[in-house]
Amino acid sequence: MNQIASPGQLRLAYLRWALVTVPAILFLGFLSGKLANSGYGNRWFAALAKPELMPPGWVFGAAWTLLYILMALAFAMVLHARGARGRGVAIALFLIQFALNLIWSPLFFRAHQVGDALALILVLTVLIAVTTALFRRIRRAAGWLLLPYLLWLAFATYLNYEVDRLNPDAETLVVPALRTQI
Repeated sequence: MNQIASPGQLRLAYLRWALVTVPAILFLGFLSGKLANSGYGNRWFAALAKPELMPPGWVFGAAWTLLYILMALAFAMVLHARGARGRGVAIALFLIQFALNLIWSPLFFRAHQVGDALALILVLTVLIAVTTALFRRIRRAAGWLLLPYLLWLAFATYLNYEVDRLNPDAETLVVPALRTQI
């Protein structure tokens, strides 16, 4: 018996990581969006001119749910890869980019800082590209799991750029409060 752990034991150890990372990342992503009042229900956002390629609101909820699950599974793979070369740097970069990801929604939707959000998402896209490459070196599947996120960020960067271009006054746009007649 030369094995330290059986394949079943290794799968169970990965599953334990995934049972922590998936709910945690989903919850934090949901919380960031909720606190930022993100999406089409936001009156400021609804008042902005949107690019032609802007998807309907439900696409964002579905896409981010799937992306957060894929990110969490990739992160669990790297956390599980004890002793892997470059693991510490990969974990640190993942946590940094995830923190930036969580900051983007409040910056854009709550603070209305479209230009600053664009700068942030550009940095975020570069960080996730590097993180994807590092994850791929540790576990090839982890790199593949981050690829949809990288592609979505590229698309989201385009959308952020177009919103900024189409709405030069976005940061100062004030939407009148809802009025109720009794």
